[in-house]
Amino acid sequence: MTGIVKRGECKTPGGKLVAVNVTLAADGTAQSCQLDGDFFVESASDASAAQYLDAIARALITRRPIQPIIDACSDCQLIGTDAIAIETAFARAIDRDLIYKESVNNNKHPHNSAGMAPDDYAERWQRLKRDLIVLHDHPRTPDEQMRIDESWAREVAEGKRSPTLRIWEWTGPAVVIGRFQSTRDEVNLDVAKELGFDVVRRCTGGGAMFIEPGNTITYSLYAPLEFVQGVSIEESYKLCDWWLVEALRELGLDVRFAGLNDIASQYGKIGGAAQRRFPMHRAARGKNANDAASGAVLHHVTMAYDIDAAKMSQVLNTSREKFSDKAVKSAQKRVDPLKSQTGLSREAIIGHMLQWLA
Repeated sequence: MTGIVKRGECKTPGGKLVAVNVTLAADGTAQSCQLDGDFFVESASDASAAQYLDAIARALITRRPIQPIIDACSDCQLIGTDAIAIETAFARAIDRDLIYKESVNNNKHPHNSAGMAPDDYAERWQRLKRDLIVLHDHPRTPDEQMRIDESWAREVAEGKRSPTLRIWEWTGPAVVIGRFQSTRDEVNLDVAKELGFDVVRRCTGGGAMFIEPGNTITYSLYAPLEFVQGVSIEESYKLCDWWLVEALRELGLDVRFAGLNDIASQYGKIGGAAQRRFPMHRAARGKNANDAASGAVLHHVTMAYDIDAAKMSQVLNTSREKFSDKAVKSAQKRVDPLKSQTGLSREAIIGHMLQWLA
């Protein structure tokens, strides 16, 4: 007999949203649960990430602390959320309204650290650009975009492709949800279908992307893992987007990094990034003398050039909890498109980005 499913959510202060769907028996006993959200998990494979989240879920059901499980897994790293937020989401799902214990976490979010010096970013990019292929791609379907993104990253990881930066173009509207998000909780599927939006899932974590051709600017960086070697995952977001921030500043915007993976200006959020590392496949390594640097990092960014805020609010289901630690309480008001910020055409902005890279 199918139990009742209840959902609890918790926004990690300064981080990401985590949700827990708990299946309850008739007597209120938790039988099973599943995690989703716009957090990230860096792992050696999809299978190890799934096992990692399953282990956390089993601990929640049996009322065991999950911090030891998070600490014990050397193959996986949880980014953007923590044990307290996950346990709070679980508690809220079973009708125990707990407040996130921010004082316990002591605000120790790694992305708040001082990080690398600007010269370090510039030096790494200068080395990368020696072999970097820059491509303004032709329009592709949403499904094809997802396949290309992962396959090119794996090709770079195995030394079959040079470092590449690809600016995307789209054949049609889409909603792209993150690797660990719940489709039905993030997207109004009936409305999306009615309005002609394809709903696809990407291989990286993070939140949903609302895409209309001509209204977004998306790029992917496929770089050897040595590009981010010795840099924390949180810091690597800034490294991978350093060139973009510099290019946009030349357009008169006071561009800065916000939180873990957002890019913002003095007017508001411009876009968000997602990232994933791909190790070199064991069979492809052979006698590679530099195995420590083998593999690739996939880093992609979607920026709003223009946006139909009303349509976006129809298609996306945005949780109120997601904005619990922000001054702005809606996705419509939080994003300020590049069109209004610069007064430039989309083609002019992309042209400037390509010129900067050249």
